[in-house]
Amino acid sequence: MTHPFEIELESTLPASPQQVWDAIATGPGIDSWFMGRNEVEPREGGTAAMDTGGHREEAVVTAYEPGTRFATRTGTGEDGRFMAFEYLIEGRDQGSTVLRVVHSGLLGDDWEDEYDALRRGWPFHLHTLREYLTHFPGRTAVPVFALAMPPERSPREVTAALTRALSLPASMSAGTPVHAQPAGLPPLNGEVVWADDERFAIRTDDGLYAFHHGTGGPVLMFHHLFGADTDGAESAWQKWLTGLLA
Repeated sequence: MTHPFEIELESTLPASPQQVWDAIATGPGIDSWFMGRNEVEPREGGTAAMDTGGHREEAVVTAYEPGTRFATRTGTGEDGRFMAFEYLIEGRDQGSTVLRVVHSGLLGDDWEDEYDALRRGWPFHLHTLREYLTHFPGRTAVPVFALAMPPERSPREVTAALTRALSLPASMSAGTPVHAQPAGLPPLNGEVVWADDERFAIRTDDGLYAFHHGTGGPVLMFHHLFGADTDGAESAWQKWLTGLLA
């Protein structure tokens, strides 16, 4: 049995409507703050695709009004499930822009848990968008994804392993300085910009690094790297995460 849902959020962003449009309606822009590797065919009826760890999901562009409105909808599954995304852009004074996001669709039998995860995740993603537009304007990132399933470890133990490996205090919060040397990777020097029970994020001069440690499921990393030397970064982060949680 399917269940309808709708999540609506609004955020005022320190960027022009054109900058916000480029971030939410182009593949390189989405790569710089959201999840996976993205492609957008720039027209109504075109294809919007996201590849996360080799899993590709496609949607149809249902609205393409540059600088104003962008919307997509996935196909309807055999169980009736689908998801739709709508972004509405409105310019404001002093170069800011209001972005309204509507995420809707039909969820399956476990809809309550899934809806709760989506509802909790969106504020984080919009915060990452703000970080991108504030600190990396006019640049696009190379997305990095890694996943590992911790064997027989509690969520608390997983979080502790991540924070120890990144030289972070257990009680970190936004603004906590970061000076870490992950094994086999370049140093991370920056600050924590988000921390809650499920995820934390670090901003450096050349990247946004997000660690999703969840509540007992897989550990995920979605990084956005703006530096010049990104060759091999995804495989290096995957090796680091796998080794840490082995």
